[in-house]
Amino acid sequence: MPEAKRPNVLFLMTDQQRWDALGCVNPIVKTPNLDALAARGIRFSQAICNAPMCVPSRYSMMLGLYPSQSGVRHNTNMCNTDDSLPLPVLPQRLQELGYRTAGFGKTHWFVGSDLAPDVPVQTSRRGFEIRVQARGTDPKEMEPRATVMKLDAPETFARLGEETRPFGGGGEGILGYVGCTSEVPAAQHREGWLTQKALDFLENERDPGRPLFLYLSFDFPHPGFNVPAGYELLYDIEDIPERPRPLWSKHRSGHAVFTRFPDEWERKTSLQRRRATLRYYALCSYVDDLFGRVIARLDRLGELDDTFIIFLSDHGEMLGDRFHRFSKYSLYEGSVRVPLIVAGAGVPERKRGTVDDRHAELVDVLPTLLRVARADVPLELPGLDLLSDARRPGGFAEMHGGGYEGLFGESSQRAPTYMWRTRNWKLILHLPGEVSGVALRLDELQGELYDLQNDPHEWINRFDDPQYLVVQERMTRHLLMHLACAWGK
Repeated sequence: MPEAKRPNVLFLMTDQQRWDALGCVNPIVKTPNLDALAARGIRFSQAICNAPMCVPSRYSMMLGLYPSQSGVRHNTNMCNTDDSLPLPVLPQRLQELGYRTAGFGKTHWFVGSDLAPDVPVQTSRRGFEIRVQARGTDPKEMEPRATVMKLDAPETFARLGEETRPFGGGGEGILGYVGCTSEVPAAQHREGWLTQKALDFLENERDPGRPLFLYLSFDFPHPGFNVPAGYELLYDIEDIPERPRPLWSKHRSGHAVFTRFPDEWERKTSLQRRRATLRYYALCSYVDDLFGRVIARLDRLGELDDTFIIFLSDHGEMLGDRFHRFSKYSLYEGSVRVPLIVAGAGVPERKRGTVDDRHAELVDVLPTLLRVARADVPLELPGLDLLSDARRPGGFAEMHGGGYEGLFGESSQRAPTYMWRTRNWKLILHLPGEVSGVALRLDELQGELYDLQNDPHEWINRFDDPQYLVVQERMTRHLLMHLACAWGK
């Protein structure tokens, strides 16, 4: 018998979307297309990223390796040439299996000149036959023969740059979270431009003789919050609550880096703070709308039934939790948990329309997609096939600083921080300071232990409470054995 055709893969990705910024989790949020995807697929309620920042998280997902295995540990790390990749990345693997590979939007393979001024970079498509980037022309980021927004739509690109300039670097200054209603039409934002390019590709450049891997990755809802007109009107400010307030009045954290403007945010009015949350949710609605258009186009073209769809985000967003902490760069729930949904071809009938409470991780994406593509999964990968019934006892994530410390004359890498999370408990172990000389400072080990069932906001650290010593020791054993097994592979 002839071999059955491999299913198409539609990979939908956002940047910095919280696990609970979905209508099927939080009814305040308007995401009807992703809710419909969850209703006919599997939503993983306990999914986490393996590094709570863009670059190491995306490398981890695309390589199927933990950051401590890939060597890309923070936001100013990268594999600056294809030869420096420890394993083939996802689009390379799928291309080798015969897929027509098309990548639209952010991959973050490479970091810009200002973050790695002395690192020679040889950019590459890394398996993508078609490449479209909503970026500028920094030679350290622009991939060969890619369509780049700054050159394709220069006037719009310039307007967006001017509109977001007050938000600060990366959009994560305080004004980026205050946000604004954009004067640039929705279709002309980076996400709208990328979506139209993807739709044009589906209409005009499909190879019907090959399965399709279509990767569509947006910057939103990452701040700054310049929301396309109309999407804020989906929400009533009176329905938006204040972020939960902790029992303490100072911003506490043992391991997190880059505390964000707690004093300035406290001086904002309640309406201003809630407006920021509203704008974040409005951006989630905007990207949901665009994803829905791509799914609808596949349906109109008669390809939806033969397509496996995966939706996820690279990490979360604290959004003011824990006394006005923003962005990511921590192992707290808002930062480390991510939305993760799979649906379509390849999903067992018995699992459709279910919520799966297993400890899913982004390293599971590569093994899952290889199984969907009817390929073998390399034994060295630490991830699991999410369509199987395999179940790990907890979830693992790690941090090694953000990388930006090196821009201020310090070490470019902090000592490691490791997290082990179960449904009810979270353990975080970390050493303060730089990575150099850590073996001489093991007695400086610090920890955080949270009872997630009774303290879901992680306000009360139980690490030094003798009543929780048994829990702490059990979690530590599981963490160490998990690392030993993963690294041993």
